[in-house]
Amino acid sequence: MAPSAQAHQRSHSLLLLQKLLNLRDSASPLTLILDSLEQSAGPLVREFINRAKIGRSKVVFVSFATVGKPRDADIFVKARGKSLKALASEIVSQCASNATQTPGSREASSQKFLIVIDSLNPLAGAEPHLLPAFFAGIISPNASLVAVYHSDVPLALPKAVGEHEPHPSTLLLHLATTVFRVSSLWQAIEKRRAQNRSLPEPEWGLHEGREGVLIGVKPRGQENGKNSLVIEMEMRRRSGRAVTGKFVLEAAAPEANGTLRPSSITLLSDHPLFASPEDMGSGDIPAEGDEMDTTFNLGLTEKQRKDREGIVLPYFDAQTDIGAGEGGRILYEMGREDDFDDEEDEI
Repeated sequence: MAPSAQAHQRSHSLLLLQKLLNLRDSASPLTLILDSLEQSAGPLVREFINRAKIGRSKVVFVSFATVGKPRDADIFVKARGKSLKALASEIVSQCASNATQTPGSREASSQKFLIVIDSLNPLAGAEPHLLPAFFAGIISPNASLVAVYHSDVPLALPKAVGEHEPHPSTLLLHLATTVFRVSSLWQAIEKRRAQNRSLPEPEWGLHEGREGVLIGVKPRGQENGKNSLVIEMEMRRRSGRAVTGKFVLEAAAPEANGTLRPSSITLLSDHPLFASPEDMGSGDIPAEGDEMDTTFNLGLTEKQRKDREGIVLPYFDAQTDIGAGEGGRILYEMGREDDFDDEEDEI
């Protein structure tokens, strides 16, 4: 791929992710975030909330596992123990009441809402067949839904769910317009190092297969990077074509005066430990004679360069047409260090 086309693709991927995080033009009515015990979706959810507050959208936080109201949430709804119908009615009524509080009918009708569900697992395990109707009841042109699903938490499905029906996770993946899969940046770096050395990729947590191990152990110093994670994006367009990309999100801390600011987002391929030689531009290729970062010298001295230029290879003379059909012969002059073998000459 040409450098200009590569740069255009990178810019397009970053702009698309920014559009999804900013909830611009209702780009994704239903966003599903898949996380695990190894990497929580918390930093990405907070990024959605921070950008919603910057864009003056109101945040409705629907809690199944969160005890207290988050700091930047405008509306806090306790969902545990409620049916899907009752929960949908409460969410819609809360959005309607808060929209009418805005002075002026025009501003009230244009009020944007971000609905965040901290865990879809209780809903998926209780009434999975009602999830499409539940989503359709709370999503509107002014309200976008961001929901988290814990992919490594087993579900106890009710008896009413037949064995031939799709699993709730399959149903959620089919309904979502955008899917984000989050993973640990440190673990991704370790896997990359193993790939570069042609070694088996390491496993952590449940994938280790050890009795009693739930979460992989991180070395000291990795706690500071807990707000950095890898995001794998899959956006479904109306045409059915999926747009994918992998990014690194480094959550930014709020400023001293409490002002929110967006986090830093880069492509995973642009990370120093993930950049491959084919992704490097022409400016990254060292010129002839430049020293490379190696433990030995790959360059030639001036004497070695002159000696190399003075060597005449045998096939140069063989290309000269000397007549009598001998233009294809190979000329070779033995040196004093050559060991002439009579038996090989006879063969």
